[in-house]
Amino acid sequence: MPADDFAHVRAWVFDLDNTLYPPAVRLFDQIEVQMTAYVMEALKISKPEADRLRKHYWHTHGTTLAGLMREHEIDPLPFLENVHDISFDGLSPDADLAACIDTLPGRKIVYTNGCAPYAERVLAARGLSGKFDAIYGIEHADFQPKPDHAAFERIFARDGLEPEKGAMFEDDPRNLTVPHTMGMRTVHVAAARADGGHIHHHTDDLTDFLSRLTG
Repeated sequence: MPADDFAHVRAWVFDLDNTLYPPAVRLFDQIEVQMTAYVMEALKISKPEADRLRKHYWHTHGTTLAGLMREHEIDPLPFLENVHDISFDGLSPDADLAACIDTLPGRKIVYTNGCAPYAERVLAARGLSGKFDAIYGIEHADFQPKPDHAAFERIFARDGLEPEKGAMFEDDPRNLTVPHTMGMRTVHVAAARADGGHIHHHTDDLTDFLSRLTG
């Protein structure tokens, strides 16, 4: 991995879930349970039907919330508050990752399809509070989710970010398609490598990857 590939980068954009903490923590499993329960209650349907709809929402709209909003006009704020009411006991501080983020040159932001208050709690549990210049949740994209092009445009415009000088770190490969087309350097963070010309780099260890960039 040549560090020269990132020499021009002055805006470092990180997804949150399964990117800034290990997937083995399985934090999102708790959120999945909360989302399914919310769909069951909101639409008065069974669990199997809620699971089926959530898969449909994810494939068609990008997230469960987007599907609920577009197909059922569900208020997003109670949904976000409810599904992110989980335990963070599985998370632990990561001083090495914090040090690597500190050494990155330029602006560092978190951009998640969750809400910003949830992101702040995750970062606090990981010892990463204060390491980022901005934290953007789905509310800052007017509830448009990644991978929608409009969502990235809203967040980057709000931040004043120049994509051609940026790098995007994501566990979901589909969320790297738009950043790639916008001229960003893209890094897939996951155990399994994903195929696609929209992915420049892959790593299963974000801390190690960043340490090799910064020396």
